[in-house]
Amino acid sequence: MANIIGQYTLSSCKSYTTMEIATARSHNPKRKRDTTSPPPPFSNGETAADEIDLSLLDAIEKSQSLSKSQPIETLDLKTLKKLILSFERKYKENIESRLKYPDHPEKFADSEIDLHNELQKLKILSSAPELYPDLITLNSIPSVLSLLSHENTDIAIDVIQLLQDLTDEDVVEMSNENEEESMKVLVNTLIENNVLELLVQNLQRLSDSDDQDEMAAVYNTLATVENMIEVEPKVAEMICEKTRVLKWLLGKLKVREFDSNKQYAAEILSILLQNSEANQKKLGQMNGVDVVLQAVAMYKSKDPKSGDEEEMVENLFDCLCCLLMPLENKERFVKAEGVELMIIIMKQKKLAYGSAIRALDFAMTNYPPACERFVDVLGLKTAFAAFMGKASYFYPYHDLVFPNGLVTFIK
Repeated sequence: MANIIGQYTLSSCKSYTTMEIATARSHNPKRKRDTTSPPPPFSNGETAADEIDLSLLDAIEKSQSLSKSQPIETLDLKTLKKLILSFERKYKENIESRLKYPDHPEKFADSEIDLHNELQKLKILSSAPELYPDLITLNSIPSVLSLLSHENTDIAIDVIQLLQDLTDEDVVEMSNENEEESMKVLVNTLIENNVLELLVQNLQRLSDSDDQDEMAAVYNTLATVENMIEVEPKVAEMICEKTRVLKWLLGKLKVREFDSNKQYAAEILSILLQNSEANQKKLGQMNGVDVVLQAVAMYKSKDPKSGDEEEMVENLFDCLCCLLMPLENKERFVKAEGVELMIIIMKQKKLAYGSAIRALDFAMTNYPPACERFVDVLGLKTAFAAFMGKASYFYPYHDLVFPNGLVTFIK
Protein backbone atom coordinates (compact mmCIF):
# COMPACT_ATOMS: atom_id res chain seq x y z
CA MET A 1 0.00 0.00 0.00
CA ALA A 2 1.30 3.43 -0.82
CA ASN A 3 2.61 5.59 1.98
CA ILE A 4 -0.51 7.39 3.05
CA ILE A 5 1.28 9.87 5.21
CA GLY A 6 3.51 10.89 2.33
CA GLN A 7 0.39 11.62 0.25
CA TYR A 8 -1.08 13.96 2.78
CA THR A 9 0.57 16.20 5.33
CA LEU A 10 2.92 14.00 7.34
CA SER A 11 5.94 15.01 5.30
CA SER A 12 5.64 18.51 6.67
CA CYS A 13 5.95 17.35 10.26
CA LYS A 14 8.71 14.75 9.93
CA SER A 15 11.87 15.33 11.92
CA TYR A 16 14.97 15.94 9.87
CA THR A 17 17.56 13.17 9.67
CA THR A 18 21.23 13.83 10.30
CA MET A 19 21.88 13.42 6.59
CA GLU A 20 19.29 16.05 5.69
CA ILE A 21 20.64 18.53 8.23
CA ALA A 22 24.17 18.07 6.94
CA THR A 23 22.96 18.60 3.39
CA ALA A 24 21.07 21.73 4.36
CA ARG A 25 24.16 23.16 6.01
CA SER A 26 26.36 22.42 3.03
CA HIS A 27 23.96 24.17 0.67
CA ASN A 28 23.46 27.23 2.86
CA PRO A 29 26.87 28.80 3.46
CA LYS A 30 27.05 31.93 5.57
CA ARG A 31 26.76 35.04 3.41
CA LYS A 32 29.84 37.29 3.48
CA ARG A 33 29.45 41.01 3.85
CA ASP A 34 30.93 43.18 1.11
CA THR A 35 33.38 45.65 2.70
CA THR A 36 34.57 47.29 -0.51
CA SER A 37 31.90 50.02 -0.44
CA PRO A 38 30.15 51.90 2.38
CA PRO A 39 26.77 50.56 3.51
CA PRO A 40 23.78 52.26 1.90
CA PRO A 41 21.75 54.59 4.14
CA PHE A 42 18.18 53.78 5.08
CA SER A 43 15.25 56.17 4.86
CA ASN A 44 15.39 56.82 8.60
CA GLY A 45 19.09 57.56 8.56
CA GLU A 46 20.25 54.17 9.88
CA THR A 47 22.98 52.21 8.18
CA ALA A 48 23.22 48.50 7.32
CA ALA A 49 25.18 47.96 10.52
CA ASP A 50 22.01 48.87 12.42
CA GLU A 51 19.76 46.61 10.34
CA ILE A 52 17.71 44.12 12.36
CA ASP A 53 17.63 40.51 11.19
CA LEU A 54 13.89 40.16 10.66
CA SER A 55 14.12 36.44 9.89
CA LEU A 56 15.76 35.85 13.27
CA LEU A 57 13.07 37.84 15.06
CA ASP A 58 10.42 35.87 13.21
CA ALA A 59 11.99 32.61 14.31
CA ILE A 60 12.13 33.80 17.91
CA GLU A 61 8.48 34.83 17.85
CA LYS A 62 7.46 31.45 16.44
CA SER A 63 9.50 29.68 19.11
CA GLN A 64 7.89 31.72 21.86
CA SER A 65 4.39 31.12 20.55
CA LEU A 66 5.12 27.40 20.30
CA SER A 67 6.41 27.26 23.85
CA LYS A 68 3.27 29.02 25.09
CA SER A 69 0.96 26.66 23.23
CA GLN A 70 2.98 23.59 24.24
CA PRO A 71 4.37 24.18 27.75
CA ILE A 72 7.31 22.02 28.78
CA GLU A 73 6.37 19.40 31.35
CA THR A 74 8.63 17.75 33.88
CA LEU A 75 9.46 14.27 32.68
CA ASP A 76 8.30 12.07 35.53
CA LEU A 77 6.04 9.06 36.02
CA LYS A 78 2.92 11.20 35.70
CA THR A 79 4.08 12.63 32.37
CA LEU A 80 5.07 9.18 31.19
CA LYS A 81 1.60 7.83 31.91
CA LYS A 82 0.04 10.72 29.99
CA LEU A 83 2.31 10.07 27.00
CA ILE A 84 1.56 6.34 26.97
CA LEU A 85 -2.18 6.85 27.40
CA SER A 86 -2.25 9.32 24.50
CA PHE A 87 -0.18 6.96 22.34
CA GLU A 88 -2.36 3.94 23.08
CA ARG A 89 -5.48 5.96 22.24
CA LYS A 90 -4.13 7.03 18.85
CA TYR A 91 -2.80 3.53 18.23
CA LYS A 92 -6.26 1.99 18.72
CA GLU A 93 -7.93 4.73 16.66
CA ASN A 94 -5.63 3.98 13.75
CA ILE A 95 -6.37 0.26 13.93
CA GLU A 96 -10.10 0.90 14.02
CA SER A 97 -9.96 3.37 11.13
CA ARG A 98 -7.99 0.98 8.96
CA LEU A 99 -10.40 -1.86 9.70
CA LYS A 100 -13.45 0.32 9.07
CA TYR A 101 -12.20 1.92 5.84
CA PRO A 102 -9.66 -0.51 4.34
CA ASP A 103 -10.26 0.74 0.79
CA HIS A 104 -10.47 4.45 1.62
CA PRO A 105 -7.02 5.60 2.77
CA GLU A 106 -8.11 9.22 2.91
CA LYS A 107 -10.39 8.29 5.82
CA PHE A 108 -7.61 6.91 8.02
CA ALA A 109 -4.85 9.31 6.93
CA ASP A 110 -5.53 11.69 9.82
CA SER A 111 -5.26 8.87 12.36
CA GLU A 112 -1.82 7.96 11.00
CA ILE A 113 -0.66 11.54 11.22
CA ASP A 114 -1.80 11.53 14.86
CA LEU A 115 0.01 8.23 15.44
CA HIS A 116 3.18 9.64 13.90
CA ASN A 117 3.01 12.64 16.24
CA GLU A 118 2.58 10.42 19.29
CA LEU A 119 5.64 8.35 18.35
CA GLN A 120 7.65 11.56 18.01
CA LYS A 121 6.60 12.61 21.51
CA LEU A 122 7.82 9.31 22.97
CA LYS A 123 11.38 10.10 21.90
CA ILE A 124 11.73 12.36 24.91
CA LEU A 125 11.88 9.23 27.07
CA SER A 126 15.46 8.68 25.92
CA SER A 127 16.47 11.53 28.24
CA ALA A 128 15.11 9.65 31.27
CA PRO A 129 16.33 6.02 31.22
CA GLU A 130 15.36 5.75 34.90
CA LEU A 131 11.75 5.61 33.65
CA TYR A 132 12.35 2.58 31.42
CA PRO A 133 11.09 0.09 34.05
CA ASP A 134 7.88 2.12 34.34
CA LEU A 135 7.58 2.15 30.56
CA ILE A 136 7.73 -1.64 30.64
CA THR A 137 5.26 -1.88 33.52
CA LEU A 138 2.74 0.16 31.52
CA ASN A 139 2.87 -2.64 28.90
CA SER A 140 3.36 -0.31 25.96
CA ILE A 141 6.32 -2.16 24.41
CA PRO A 142 4.19 -4.73 22.51
CA SER A 143 2.08 -1.96 20.96
CA VAL A 144 5.13 0.01 19.86
CA LEU A 145 6.89 -3.01 18.37
CA SER A 146 3.78 -4.16 16.51
CA LEU A 147 4.04 -0.98 14.46
CA LEU A 148 7.26 -2.27 12.90
CA SER A 149 4.93 -4.37 10.75
CA HIS A 150 2.59 -1.47 9.98
CA GLU A 151 1.45 -1.33 6.35
CA ASN A 152 2.64 2.23 6.17
CA THR A 153 6.43 2.11 6.15
CA ASP A 154 6.58 5.69 7.44
CA ILE A 155 5.10 4.52 10.73
CA ALA A 156 7.61 1.65 10.92
CA ILE A 157 10.40 4.16 10.27
CA ASP A 158 9.12 6.26 13.18
CA VAL A 159 9.38 3.23 15.47
CA ILE A 160 12.93 2.49 14.29
CA GLN A 161 13.96 6.05 15.12
CA LEU A 162 12.33 5.74 18.54
CA LEU A 163 14.13 2.45 19.30
CA GLN A 164 17.45 3.92 18.27
CA ASP A 165 16.92 6.89 20.58
CA LEU A 166 15.87 4.71 23.52
CA THR A 167 18.90 2.40 23.14
CA ASP A 168 21.40 5.07 22.12
CA GLU A 169 24.95 4.42 23.32
CA ASP A 170 25.25 7.95 24.73
CA VAL A 171 22.45 7.13 27.19
CA VAL A 172 24.37 4.04 28.29
CA GLU A 173 27.74 5.77 28.67
CA MET A 174 26.46 8.81 30.57
CA SER A 175 24.08 7.02 32.94
CA ASN A 176 24.70 5.73 36.44
CA GLU A 177 24.55 2.09 37.50
CA ASN A 178 20.81 2.15 38.18
CA GLU A 179 20.11 3.63 34.78
CA GLU A 180 22.42 1.11 33.10
CA GLU A 181 20.39 -1.63 34.73
CA SER A 182 17.22 0.05 33.45
CA MET A 183 18.68 -0.01 29.95
CA LYS A 184 19.41 -3.74 30.25
CA VAL A 185 15.85 -4.35 31.42
CA LEU A 186 14.53 -2.45 28.40
CA VAL A 187 16.72 -4.34 25.93
CA ASN A 188 15.75 -7.72 27.39
CA THR A 189 12.07 -6.76 27.29
CA LEU A 190 12.44 -5.76 23.63
CA ILE A 191 14.06 -9.13 22.91
CA GLU A 192 11.26 -10.98 24.69
CA ASN A 193 8.79 -9.16 22.45
CA ASN A 194 10.59 -10.28 19.28
CA VAL A 195 12.27 -7.00 18.41
CA LEU A 196 15.15 -8.78 16.62
CA GLU A 197 12.86 -10.68 14.30
CA LEU A 198 10.72 -7.61 13.60
CA LEU A 199 13.72 -5.38 12.86
CA VAL A 200 15.23 -7.83 10.38
CA GLN A 201 11.88 -8.47 8.70
CA ASN A 202 11.49 -4.74 8.30
CA LEU A 203 14.99 -4.49 6.80
CA GLN A 204 13.91 -6.81 4.03
CA ARG A 205 11.03 -4.58 2.93
CA LEU A 206 12.98 -1.31 2.94
CA SER A 207 14.24 -0.46 -0.53
CA ASP A 208 17.59 0.99 0.61
CA SER A 209 18.09 2.51 -2.84
CA ASP A 210 16.76 5.89 -3.89
CA ASP A 211 14.38 6.69 -1.03
CA GLN A 212 16.31 8.80 1.49
CA ASP A 213 13.93 8.06 4.37
CA GLU A 214 14.23 4.32 3.85
CA MET A 215 18.01 4.51 3.51
CA ALA A 216 18.11 6.38 6.81
CA ALA A 217 15.82 3.74 8.34
CA VAL A 218 18.22 0.97 7.29
CA TYR A 219 21.09 2.83 8.92
CA ASN A 220 19.05 3.44 12.09
CA THR A 221 18.08 -0.23 12.24
CA LEU A 222 21.72 -1.28 12.16
CA ALA A 223 22.49 1.36 14.80
CA THR A 224 19.75 -0.07 17.03
CA VAL A 225 21.20 -3.57 16.68
CA GLU A 226 24.66 -2.27 17.58
CA ASN A 227 23.25 -0.42 20.59
CA MET A 228 21.58 -3.56 21.90
CA ILE A 229 24.76 -5.60 21.44
CA GLU A 230 26.67 -3.06 23.53
CA VAL A 231 24.10 -3.36 26.31
CA GLU A 232 23.67 -7.15 26.03
CA PRO A 233 26.52 -8.92 24.15
CA LYS A 234 24.39 -12.08 23.90
CA VAL A 235 22.32 -10.27 21.25
CA ALA A 236 25.15 -10.90 18.75
CA GLU A 237 24.45 -14.64 18.69
CA MET A 238 20.72 -14.38 19.32
CA ILE A 239 20.05 -12.25 16.25
CA CYS A 240 21.97 -14.70 14.06
CA GLU A 241 20.09 -17.67 15.52
CA LYS A 242 16.60 -16.17 15.30
CA THR A 243 16.77 -14.12 12.10
CA ARG A 244 18.21 -14.01 8.59
CA VAL A 245 20.37 -11.01 9.34
CA LEU A 246 23.55 -12.72 8.10
CA LYS A 247 21.96 -13.32 4.71
CA TRP A 248 20.88 -9.69 4.51
CA LEU A 249 24.34 -8.44 5.45
CA LEU A 250 25.99 -10.65 2.84
CA GLY A 251 23.59 -9.25 0.28
CA LYS A 252 24.72 -5.72 1.16
CA LEU A 253 28.37 -6.69 0.71
CA LYS A 254 27.64 -7.96 -2.79
CA VAL A 255 26.56 -4.48 -3.92
CA ARG A 256 29.46 -2.97 -5.86
CA GLU A 257 28.64 0.69 -5.20
CA PHE A 258 29.86 2.14 -1.92
CA ASP A 259 27.45 3.92 0.42
CA SER A 260 27.09 4.53 4.15
CA ASN A 261 24.81 1.51 4.60
CA LYS A 262 27.29 -0.86 2.96
CA GLN A 263 29.96 0.56 5.25
CA TYR A 264 27.73 0.03 8.31
CA ALA A 265 26.79 -3.48 7.17
CA ALA A 266 30.49 -4.43 7.08
CA GLU A 267 30.96 -2.98 10.56
CA ILE A 268 27.96 -4.82 12.01
CA LEU A 269 29.10 -8.08 10.42
CA SER A 270 32.54 -7.71 12.00
CA ILE A 271 30.90 -7.11 15.39
CA LEU A 272 28.73 -10.22 15.02
CA LEU A 273 31.78 -12.34 14.16
CA GLN A 274 34.30 -11.00 16.66
CA ASN A 275 33.62 -13.15 19.71
CA SER A 276 31.28 -15.80 18.38
CA GLU A 277 32.59 -19.04 16.94
CA ALA A 278 28.99 -20.08 16.27
CA ASN A 279 28.47 -17.03 14.03
CA GLN A 280 31.81 -17.61 12.31
CA LYS A 281 30.87 -21.19 11.46
CA LYS A 282 27.34 -20.29 10.41
CA LEU A 283 28.53 -17.59 8.02
CA GLY A 284 31.10 -19.98 6.58
CA GLN A 285 28.32 -22.45 5.82
CA MET A 286 26.46 -19.66 3.99
CA ASN A 287 29.35 -19.16 1.54
CA GLY A 288 30.40 -16.15 3.58
CA VAL A 289 34.14 -16.66 2.97
CA ASP A 290 33.67 -16.38 -0.79
CA VAL A 291 31.39 -13.31 -0.48
CA VAL A 292 33.88 -11.45 1.71
CA LEU A 293 36.75 -12.38 -0.62
CA GLN A 294 34.80 -10.95 -3.55
CA ALA A 295 34.18 -7.76 -1.57
CA VAL A 296 37.88 -7.22 -0.76
CA ALA A 297 38.92 -8.22 -4.30
CA MET A 298 37.48 -4.91 -5.51
CA TYR A 299 40.42 -3.21 -3.77
CA LYS A 300 43.23 -5.45 -4.98
CA SER A 301 44.46 -2.82 -7.44
CA LYS A 302 42.87 0.39 -6.18
CA ASP A 303 42.65 2.35 -2.96
CA PRO A 304 39.43 3.50 -1.27
CA LYS A 305 38.30 6.96 -2.38
CA SER A 306 37.40 8.30 1.07
CA GLY A 307 38.01 7.80 4.74
CA ASP A 308 34.64 6.08 5.16
CA GLU A 309 35.38 3.67 2.33
CA GLU A 310 38.78 2.96 3.85
CA GLU A 311 37.07 2.11 7.13
CA MET A 312 34.75 -0.26 5.29
CA VAL A 313 37.72 -2.09 3.73
CA GLU A 314 39.29 -2.48 7.17
CA ASN A 315 36.01 -3.90 8.48
CA LEU A 316 35.85 -6.33 5.57
CA PHE A 317 39.31 -7.66 6.41
CA ASP A 318 38.29 -7.86 10.07
CA CYS A 319 35.37 -10.04 8.95
CA LEU A 320 37.72 -12.19 6.89
CA CYS A 321 40.15 -12.67 9.77
CA CYS A 322 37.31 -13.62 12.13
CA LEU A 323 35.98 -16.07 9.57
CA LEU A 324 39.41 -17.71 9.37
CA MET A 325 39.34 -18.74 13.02
CA PRO A 326 37.43 -22.06 12.55
CA LEU A 327 39.36 -24.78 10.75
CA GLU A 328 36.61 -25.49 8.22
CA ASN A 329 36.66 -21.88 7.07
CA LYS A 330 40.42 -22.02 6.48
CA GLU A 331 39.69 -24.89 4.09
CA ARG A 332 37.04 -22.82 2.32
CA PHE A 333 39.51 -19.94 2.07
CA VAL A 334 42.11 -22.10 0.34
CA LYS A 335 39.56 -23.62 -2.05
CA ALA A 336 38.27 -20.16 -2.97
CA GLU A 337 41.86 -19.17 -3.91
CA GLY A 338 42.03 -16.72 -1.04
CA VAL A 339 45.80 -17.27 -0.69
CA GLU A 340 46.33 -16.25 -4.30
CA LEU A 341 44.14 -13.16 -3.89
CA MET A 342 46.07 -11.99 -0.82
CA ILE A 343 49.37 -12.38 -2.70
CA ILE A 344 48.00 -10.31 -5.58
CA ILE A 345 47.01 -7.59 -3.12
CA MET A 346 50.50 -7.67 -1.63
CA LYS A 347 52.08 -7.29 -5.05
CA GLN A 348 49.95 -4.25 -5.86
CA LYS A 349 51.21 -2.45 -2.71
CA LYS A 350 47.93 -0.61 -2.20
CA LEU A 351 46.32 0.36 1.09
CA ALA A 352 45.05 -3.18 1.72
CA TYR A 353 48.60 -4.57 1.72
CA GLY A 354 48.95 -4.91 5.47
CA SER A 355 45.43 -6.32 5.84
CA ALA A 356 46.23 -9.02 3.26
CA ILE A 357 49.28 -10.08 5.28
CA ARG A 358 47.13 -10.23 8.42
CA ALA A 359 44.56 -12.41 6.63
CA LEU A 360 47.29 -14.79 5.46
CA ASP A 361 48.59 -14.99 9.01
CA PHE A 362 45.13 -16.11 10.23
CA ALA A 363 44.72 -18.54 7.33
CA MET A 364 48.05 -20.31 7.79
CA THR A 365 48.05 -20.51 11.59
CA ASN A 366 47.81 -24.22 12.51
CA TYR A 367 46.72 -25.11 8.98
CA PRO A 368 49.49 -26.72 6.85
CA PRO A 369 47.44 -26.87 3.59
CA ALA A 370 47.32 -23.07 3.49
CA CYS A 371 51.08 -22.89 4.10
CA GLU A 372 51.70 -25.37 1.29
CA ARG A 373 49.51 -23.38 -1.08
CA PHE A 374 51.38 -20.20 -0.13
CA VAL A 375 54.71 -21.81 -1.04
CA ASP A 376 53.36 -23.41 -4.22
CA VAL A 377 52.14 -20.09 -5.65
CA LEU A 378 55.49 -18.39 -4.89
CA GLY A 379 54.17 -16.46 -1.94
CA LEU A 380 57.62 -16.47 -0.30
CA LYS A 381 59.00 -14.47 -3.22
CA THR A 382 56.43 -11.75 -2.59
CA ALA A 383 56.93 -11.92 1.17
CA PHE A 384 60.72 -11.59 1.07
CA ALA A 385 60.41 -8.73 -1.39
CA ALA A 386 58.66 -6.83 1.36
CA PHE A 387 61.80 -6.97 3.51
CA MET A 388 63.76 -5.32 0.70
CA GLY A 389 61.13 -2.72 -0.28
CA LYS A 390 60.68 0.82 0.91
CA ALA A 391 58.77 1.28 4.11
CA SER A 392 56.63 3.98 2.49
CA TYR A 393 54.95 1.30 0.40
CA PHE A 394 53.48 -0.24 3.51
CA TYR A 395 52.41 2.82 5.49
CA PRO A 396 50.23 2.92 7.60
CA TYR A 397 50.67 -0.83 8.20
CA HIS A 398 54.44 -0.67 8.75
CA ASP A 399 54.19 -1.91 12.36
CA LEU A 400 52.04 -4.83 11.23
CA VAL A 401 54.22 -5.82 8.29
CA PHE A 402 57.59 -5.39 10.00
CA PRO A 403 58.08 -7.73 11.66
CA ASN A 404 54.88 -9.21 13.13
CA GLY A 405 52.81 -10.23 10.11
CA LEU A 406 55.48 -11.44 7.74
CA VAL A 407 57.68 -13.10 10.33
CA THR A 408 54.72 -14.89 11.91
CA PHE A 409 53.53 -16.64 8.80
CA ILE A 410 57.03 -17.29 7.45
CA LYS A 411 57.68 -19.27 10.65
